[in-house]
Amino acid sequence: MTVVEVPGSKSITNRALFLAAAAAGTTTLRRPLDSDDTAGFAEGLAALGYRLTREPSAWTVEGRPQGPAAAEASVFCRDGATTSRFLPALVAAGHGVFHFDASAQMRRRPVGPLTRALRELGVDLRHEAAEGHHPLTVHADGIKGGHLTLDAGLSSQFLTALLLVGPLTAEGLAITVTDLVSAPYVEITTAMMRRFGVPVRREGETYHVPAGAYEATDYLVEPDASTASYFLAAAAVTGRSVTVPGLGRDALQGDVHFADVLAAMGAEVRMDADELTVTGPADGRLRAITVDMRDISDTMPTLAAIAPFADGPVRIENVYNTRVKECDRLDACAENLRALGVEVELGRDWIEIRPGDPAPAHIACRGDHRIAMAFSVTGLRTPGITLDDPGCVKKTFPGFHQALAALREEWGV
Repeated sequence: MTVVEVPGSKSITNRALFLAAAAAGTTTLRRPLDSDDTAGFAEGLAALGYRLTREPSAWTVEGRPQGPAAAEASVFCRDGATTSRFLPALVAAGHGVFHFDASAQMRRRPVGPLTRALRELGVDLRHEAAEGHHPLTVHADGIKGGHLTLDAGLSSQFLTALLLVGPLTAEGLAITVTDLVSAPYVEITTAMMRRFGVPVRREGETYHVPAGAYEATDYLVEPDASTASYFLAAAAVTGRSVTVPGLGRDALQGDVHFADVLAAMGAEVRMDADELTVTGPADGRLRAITVDMRDISDTMPTLAAIAPFADGPVRIENVYNTRVKECDRLDACAENLRALGVEVELGRDWIEIRPGDPAPAHIACRGDHRIAMAFSVTGLRTPGITLDDPGCVKKTFPGFHQALAALREEWGV
């Protein structure tokens, strides 16, 4: 059995940074993820005038419930979707003029459902180029609050941003959701809000967020479940065992249930309260499966990359939102699988992958960390796979290639 120490969750780290910035007092984040995305979020907060200290295993944030200390600031969000979506909501509850821009990749990704909602709440927000996309400017003068209707069918982050800012409004928020993808990420948000002292009540499709103050706390960030999926998949296709400590039944992250997908494909899975072990079939042959991955769509590329090693077709459904991630992930998976010589069928929100014997190929990562990491796992069974952009993993796991190389050496694959 191999124990893999997976770095902290990106989703939890960036939510915790928002909550710490909005809380009264000083919050300590323990074992946060230190990656391009989380560094970008922290540097965005610093540009807005929040005081942060980043040590290797703990970050501290001095909160400002009244909003940014800077009266005017510019924030470059890099490739970070949470930075690009959460920080404009945070500053809207304060006072000042705040400019946001992002990388070319992030400029292509939508923020329109969120910015329309903020405008409905009276926020003076202007898109400087394409409507519904970065760059944008917020002329902030607080948020009164009230009721609004939101379509979060492209990203749950639009709802999360509004939930997080709800307590900072004068009257609180009631948010009725007409569509929602990746619902477990919203559950992460509401659980963390409770930990920082603000309860969220859900009645049917409406979330009720009271006005009130977040409370600073000492917060341990659990390992990243999306990142763990690559090592669990590695065990599944090689007949080895991998244990990830810190993840299990009590994990906040829905992506921990990628292990259930592997179990349905024939892997042995043991999930304790705070530890997860996957053991692959001795012959490395997984069972065919049809699976709806709407709620765990960040792990779709992981499954796609190991699907050729199943004993029949693997069909992944209800993942249209993966087309508006760092790249069009459905299209990227199809392109790379075909380059490996694997037969693929592709639809608007689904992909079906036939079993095959992948041949060596040069993987087109499209600047997407999840494509790079997923097809690196394919390389455990197919020698000769190379990546056109191995460095893109820095977004969430700068040490990924070293960790996978250590696994290869231990297993002799």
